[in-house]
Order: sequence, then C-alpha cells, then structure tokens
Amino acid sequence: MIEREGRLLLDGELVPGRIALDGERIATVTPDPAVANERIIAPGLIDLQVNGGYGIDFGEEPERISEVATWLPETGCTAFLPTIVSSLGDRYDRVFETIPVALTGAGARVLGLHLEGPFLAPGKKGAHSLKAIEAADDALFAKLISEPAVRLVTLAPERPGSLERIVELVERGVLVSLGHTEATYEEFETAVDTGARMATHLFNAMSQLGSRTPGAVGAALVDDRVTVGLIPDGIHCHPAALRLTVRAKGADGIALVSDMMAAAGMAPGTYSLNDIPVFVDETSARLKDGRLAGSILTMDAAVRNMAAWGDVSLASALTMASTIPARLLGLADLGTLVPGALADLVVLDGDGQVAETWIAGTCVYARG
Repeated sequence: MIEREGRLLLDGELVPGRIALDGERIATVTPDPAVANERIIAPGLIDLQVNGGYGIDFGEEPERISEVATWLPETGCTAFLPTIVSSLGDRYDRVFETIPVALTGAGARVLGLHLEGPFLAPGKKGAHSLKAIEAADDALFAKLISEPAVRLVTLAPERPGSLERIVELVERGVLVSLGHTEATYEEFETAVDTGARMATHLFNAMSQLGSRTPGAVGAALVDDRVTVGLIPDGIHCHPAALRLTVRAKGADGIALVSDMMAAAGMAPGTYSLNDIPVFVDETSARLKDGRLAGSILTMDAAVRNMAAWGDVSLASALTMASTIPARLLGLADLGTLVPGALADLVVLDGDGQVAETWIAGTCVYARG
C-alpha cells in the first residue's frame, strides 16, 4: 500500500486529505482537514489532441508514438489520443498497422486515435492538406471506421454525407467533434442533434460568432450538450476568450487540449506536421504564411495558463484537463480520485509545477 497526502481534487475542489494506492488502483480516499501538506494531488491529465512531440510527428512516424508516451508524464499527462491530421489513405494504413504496439506501450496510456479530418471544410483547412481533404470519400470513411482504435473524429458537419457519418461513428462508440468548419449555427445544431458532442479547438478554424450569424462558435457556446476543446497557450485564444468560454460553459463544459506538434519539448526551429514545414519560435508553431499549425503547449502549462487567464481556480483548470476528457471518452476508471479507479495521478507543487506522475500505481516521473 502506498500513501500520499496533500490537497486532493475531489468534485472540482481541493480538499486536504490522504490517498492510498493498492497495486494499479486507488484503495482509499480520506479527506482530513488536519493535513497541512500544500502539494496538490489530482487525476492524471488526459490530452485529447496530440499531433506529436519531442521532435516526432505522428503522421510521419506513427511507430514512434510510444517514445512520446514515455516523455508525456514529465508534463503530468498520463493518457492521450495520438492525433492524425488529414491524410491520404496509405498514410492511415501505416498508422493502423503500428497503433497496436503503442496501445500496450510504456508511459502515458494511449487511449486510441483522434482522426482530425480529413472530412473537413476546405475553406477552414488551417494547416491540413487540401489535397487530402478534397480526396476524402466514402471508401476512405469505410476504411477509417473499420479501425477499432479510433476513439475521436473531428469533421465538418456541412460536408455532404456528414450527418450519416456522425450516425455511423456514434453507433460504433466514437466521439464526434465538430471543427475546421464553415457551418452555420443551424448546421452545427443539426449535427449535435444527430450525435456530435464536442467542438475542436473552439474559436479556431470555424465560423465565428456574429450578432445575426452565430456560426459554429455561437452554437458551441450556447448548447449545453457540447463540450468545447480549448488551447490556452496565449496564441490560439486571447485570455478574454477563455473567460468568455468559462462564463458560457462552466468548468464542466470545457476540455483543455494541447494540440501539441513535433516541436513540443524542443528548441525553436523548423519542424514538420504531416510533411508540411512548420516554423517554431518560443511561443508558437506556424506555417510560412503565418497560419497556426498546432502548438508547443504542454498539459501542465495549459492548466497553469487556464487558471491564470481564465478566471478559474486551479482545481477547475485541473478538472478541465482530467475529469472532463475522461467523461467525454466514457472512461469511468480515469479522471477521478475514487476508490477502485485506476491510480493515474499527478502531484503538483504549490506553483502548479509537476512534482510526480503516477500511472497504474507506479511513479513514472519524479522531479529531481
């Protein structure tokens, strides 16, 4: 039995107490106001959108997903979805061939794949390949949904056939997120009525909020069925946009994501996103024309930033980075500190810096 004490994240609040681990699961959780330890013990952070990191792009080198998984615990991340941006069919073949190894590898848990595209709006392609978006057809969709590792798909609801695709995905237990879209408010809402439950990187690559044309942003903000993904890196969203989202959605309606690409954890330089050159400085990752191409954000920084800029408590920010992603994926064993849950934990110091990360009851990272 292993025991830790500190301020425990329980039901969105930090509560002094102790937690005991027995093997790979949590044995007991004991609130105790007498505990004076200021460190924070929270469920491990779960990132739904990781394109790569540490110099590795998952679209180009899917066989190296496990390498990034071993690094992510340094950032407090204990589980993630490797994310593949819009690609042609043969690239998906390679990803699907290699993902079984990653699913059983060491480090942060690989929960499955997030396919961001290719059924996106060409006019909101961002850093995605236009060729791959335009080539996406029913045959490719059939190939994609046949892969059991797919857990999340981002698509544009206004594309022909999207509603039928949403139905098929939901029937297979795949979470559908709406993004890279020029959808009207009405088109977005119809997709939610059909089963979509998330918006990918809110405010970015989607139709914006207008007083007479609320667009995808307006629909996502007012529909309580939709959980929005936010990238709180100071680049993708202004702090005021974060605060607006909190006021509209509350902590329970927001999932923090990194959208990290290959340059995360690396020095500034030129990197790649699915064969597209990306120019990275100390704060952002951009294409040659200045468009954003993922981020260099890590999940621990996302939590600190959200608490600092989003007008929320650190407990709420941690909830957005752990409990909410687990709930979206239907994972009752993760994202919560309750007896019987998997012992995936992050321990933070008083400044929100990662001190320890535990996966399945084993400490896999401890800051020296």
